[in-house]
Amino acid sequence: MMNFQGSHILSVSQLDREAIARILQVAGQMAPYALREKRCHVLDGAILNNLFFEPSTRTRVSFGAAFNLLGGFVRETVGEENSSLSKGESLFDTAQVISGYSDVIAMRHPKMHSVAEFAEGSTVPVINGGDGANEHPTQALLDLFTIQSEMAPYQKGLDNLHITLMGDLKHGRTVHSLSKLLSLYNNVKVTMISPNALQMPDNVISTLSNAGHEIVVTDKIEGNLACDVIYQTRIQQERFASKDEADLYRGHFSLNKEIYQQYCKEHTVIMHPLPRDSRPEANELDTDLNELDNLAIFRQAQNGVLVRMALFALTLGVDEKLTQYEKPVTWFTNKQARK
Repeated sequence: MMNFQGSHILSVSQLDREAIARILQVAGQMAPYALREKRCHVLDGAILNNLFFEPSTRTRVSFGAAFNLLGGFVRETVGEENSSLSKGESLFDTAQVISGYSDVIAMRHPKMHSVAEFAEGSTVPVINGGDGANEHPTQALLDLFTIQSEMAPYQKGLDNLHITLMGDLKHGRTVHSLSKLLSLYNNVKVTMISPNALQMPDNVISTLSNAGHEIVVTDKIEGNLACDVIYQTRIQQERFASKDEADLYRGHFSLNKEIYQQYCKEHTVIMHPLPRDSRPEANELDTDLNELDNLAIFRQAQNGVLVRMALFALTLGVDEKLTQYEKPVTWFTNKQARK
């Protein structure tokens, strides 16, 4: 079993099935706190520094919310221009300083492998919130948690799964990390739908194929959506040289209720790491899907809080102490009613 306490969480390659199972188990234990059924102040006095040098809403806010829900304090730096990196300070030097103010750090950066470079200078655990087009390990873990949760009513799990990945698979770090985690499971079929120019990187495909999984690479929606899970991704405009280049691929693989009913199985689950691009020229996931019970995108986003709470608890060594620090909720909340 991986020793989480004091460890950086930088890449899904650090994790085996046993470590993943432990993360997902602890994430499940966080539900009462996220639903405001109880409070937990096990990290009272601890400080998270959220360093987000690339735009983010869900990841940044959910890291902060996760830490607050365990009783900790959050400090934030948003945008490289608001940090000493804009003055030429190295990632190593920044890490040496900021880790002295922190108990744990969550970081997002547009440059590939930058978070690992930062972690070399940090004296506290660093959790990768996304490093360019490379990886997004916490997203992959919350995606696994979501798939496991959504498949449970159908007596299915992460083994024997058929998942379709669709959209910008070249630049989508979420599908890179998820694919690497799925390679650890048994008898997984992965259908990859994308424009030829935006296909999944060869190294990710090799990871899956070397694990013995069935892979279908195609640029056609027709006949390729009858699966357990569709994981749609947006065109990663920020990874292209220009907006005009990104626009060449925008809107090619839109999913709406009509297409869902025509090509999907009755219980196919729809996932998306968000934000979904709802502009008419893209319309990745039409709003007419909002009424479908199997649209899991908002449950998926909420699961990010649970998984990030679990990672904080594990890396700071309090995962076995949660119930000792519980308190009742004293304010009005309707979260339980919306469970």
